[in-house]
Amino acid sequence: MLINEIANLPDVSFIDNITLDDVQAGLIADYEKKYKEITGKDLQLHRADPEMLKLYACSIQLYQMFLLIDKGGKMGLLKYAYSDFLDYIGAFAGTSRLPAHAAKCAVKFTLSAKQASVITIPKGTRVCNGDALYFATDDIAEIEIGKTDINVPCTCLVAGEIGNDIAIGSLNILVDRLPYVDNVSNIEITSGGSEVESDDDFANRIYLAPSQYSVAGPVDAYIYHTKSCNAAIGDVAVASPEPGCVDVLFLLQNGDMPTDSLINEVSAYLSDKTIRPLTDKVTVKKPQEQSLDIDVKYFINQSNHDTATAIQEAVKAAVEDYITWQTSTIGRDINPSVLIQRMMAAGAKRIEVTSPEYTVLASDYVARVNDQNIVYGGIEDD
Repeated sequence: MLINEIANLPDVSFIDNITLDDVQAGLIADYEKKYKEITGKDLQLHRADPEMLKLYACSIQLYQMFLLIDKGGKMGLLKYAYSDFLDYIGAFAGTSRLPAHAAKCAVKFTLSAKQASVITIPKGTRVCNGDALYFATDDIAEIEIGKTDINVPCTCLVAGEIGNDIAIGSLNILVDRLPYVDNVSNIEITSGGSEVESDDDFANRIYLAPSQYSVAGPVDAYIYHTKSCNAAIGDVAVASPEPGCVDVLFLLQNGDMPTDSLINEVSAYLSDKTIRPLTDKVTVKKPQEQSLDIDVKYFINQSNHDTATAIQEAVKAAVEDYITWQTSTIGRDINPSVLIQRMMAAGAKRIEVTSPEYTVLASDYVARVNDQNIVYGGIEDD
């Protein structure tokens, strides 16, 4: 979704909002005027006249040209540009579209027993969950003498969302056999995999791009650089709890919490000397959670009884949309009015909300749904 600063810009037209009817009326008027200039006689074309049919056919082609002219102008504006046109706008801002990103996680390598020498885990050692989706170690790792395990960052060998959401303990097959290694297991859910950056997300980053040149560490610059690290990153919040200290909090695109591996990736990215102002101490972390329950009862108008089943499905979808809206932005107050609004728009007559209650959230908190109880109360008179 485009940020408000872009989406709320007024619409523009490079053809003065001309319509097909305008083009047709202009052609007819010009034809009749020219006919009188040549013959000295008045002419009024009728819809079934052969000349009128020719003018209509020509008007369609001319209007298509007008539309292409309008599109050509709009492709130079951030609000309207898409695909390759957006890439060229990004080039002027020194910003390129993020490629697909591979999922990451930490994997524990465990020895069968303590060894008398250091055991090396080579870079690129592969593990999998049996579904032909492989993860490989990011760098060489060593299990020290006297220890039996080590946690190693691993990256999926296939870029994209396909590597996300593999449960803890599921990456338990060591593909490249190593001496003394008894078992492997991912200690966190895999995350951070993303497809090629969408047009809307790319346009938002282009809008923020000028802030990257500031050496003062403004909020927009930290948001821009955090989003530039990984296309899977959604909402970002930046705060300065004390002078010289910067806290960066973020969520994933779907509102999920980032894993420790992704937090470490963003922290390393922001610590680059070309990004972090020298005097800033940057801490990257996940937001704190404020749990909420959804307990609602809704009713449907008697006049809508024929579509009651469809309305029930629409109400369920509206609740899911509300959950996404409520839990995908850091610091967003818990607002049951939005839940009611969406359920009403889906066709509910009235809603009884037991929970949640309106709650003001601090800037470092995000709402998280605990339990859901959506009850259909039946049909009522209008």
